Amino acid sequence: MSSPRIRRAALIPAAAVTGALILSACGSDSGDDAGGAEKAGSASKTRQLTDAQGRKVKVPSDPKKVVALSEPTLDAALALGVEPVGTTAGRGQKGVSSYLADKASKSQVVASVAEADMEKLAALQPDLILLDETTGAKKTVDKLQEIAPTVVTAKLNANWKTAFTDTADALNKKSDAKKWLADFDTQVADTKKKLGDNAGKSVSVIRWQDGAPSVVGKGEGHVGSTLKVLGMDRPKDQQGASTGHSEPVSLEKLATIDGDWLFFGALGTETDSEKAYGEAQKVTNFGKLKAEKDGHVVVIDGSAWNSAGGPLAARTVLDDIKGALAK
Repeated sequence: MSSPRIRRAALIPAAAVTGALILSACGSDSGDDAGGAEKAGSASKTRQLTDAQGRKVKVPSDPKKVVALSEPTLDAALALGVEPVGTTAGRGQKGVSSYLADKASKSQVVASVAEADMEKLAALQPDLILLDETTGAKKTVDKLQEIAPTVVTAKLNANWKTAFTDTADALNKKSDAKKWLADFDTQVADTKKKLGDNAGKSVSVIRWQDGAPSVVGKGEGHVGSTLKVLGMDRPKDQQGASTGHSEPVSLEKLATIDGDWLFFGALGTETDSEKAYGEAQKVTNFGKLKAEKDGHVVVIDGSAWNSAGGPLAARTVLDDIKGALAK
C-alpha cells in the first residue's frame, strides 16, 4: 500500500526565509531636484539610473506611490516592505497572485500579464512605475513614462536575483536586498545539509491544466536555480532551458514527468492544485508513476511555482522543498 502523498500546507516551516547572492545594481545616487514633468505625489529629489533597456531614467529618491506591472517587480517590492498602490493580476488569476495576496491587500489591480489599463493606472497618480520584460506592458514604456518615471528592471529570462537587485535599486533599497539575498543563501545552505537520503534525488515540477501536465521550472528561473543549488537532479525531459514559460506534455508521454519526487501545481491557488491533483489521479497511468506510488507527490501553491519569479516566490519554493525533503 502506498503511503499518503504529502500536503504542502502541513509542511511549510513557520520561520521566514530570506535572501542569497550579492549582485551589482545599475543606479547612482543624485541630490538633484526633480526635473521633467512633476507628477502628483512624486518626491522632491531624484536619482538617475540606467534601466535594463539602456534608458536613463530619473526616479524619486524616496518613492511614495509605486506601481508594479509585473509579477517579479511586485514580488520584489513586497519583499522589501513596499506595497505598491497599483499592480498586476497574477498569471491565470483575476487578482494578485495568491502567494502575495496577503502582503498586497491594498494594491489595486491595474494590469494583467498581457497589458496595463492606462486609465486606471494614471488615476493612481504614481511617482514610479516598475516593470520587466515578462509583461506585455513592456511594449508601452513610452506611454507609461508620460504618466510617471518608468523603469524596466530586467530583460526576459533574467536571473531572478539580478532582477531583484535592480528592482531594489530603483526603489533605493539596495542594502535591504543585499541582506535579503544573504539570508536566503544561508537558508539554502542549511536546507542542503538536511536533505539526507533525498540529496541528489530527481525532482519533477509540473502544472496540471486542461486535463494534462505541462513542465515548468526549467532553466535558471527561481524554481530551476533553487533546485540546482540544492544539488537536486531533474528528469531527462526537464533539463536545459525552457522553450517558453511552460511546456505541454501529452498523456501518451506521461511517464516522462516521473521522478523520485513530483511537485504538483495548477495555474492558481493551492486549492486549485488540490482539485487538479484529484483530476490527475483519475487519468490512466498516473497511478503508475513512481512518485505517486511512493507517496512523493507534493501539492503546491501553483501561483508561486508558476509565476515569472521573484524573491518571495523563490522563498516559497525553498520552503516547500525543505518541508518535503529535508530531515
